[in-house]
Amino acid sequence: MKKPITESRAERIAKAHPCEKCGEYSYKRVSVKEAPKGRQEDVAWIAEKVCGVCDTEHELGIAEDGRIVYVS
Repeated sequence: MKKPITESRAERIAKAHPCEKCGEYSYKRVSVKEAPKGRQEDVAWIAEKVCGVCDTEHELGIAEDGRIVYVS
């Protein structure tokens, strides 16, 4: 089994994903936390971001191998 990605790697992945609304990569705030125990079979980290251009709030689910599982 592969070693899961670190919190700092998950934050870099979240910052590298563009805003779903305007396509920019500038964020006012990015916070990454470990996924709750019930979600850890598909998501290892949850990133919450606020776009610096259009103020859209995003939540990303990041798998332990670095894939983005969902964006909402």
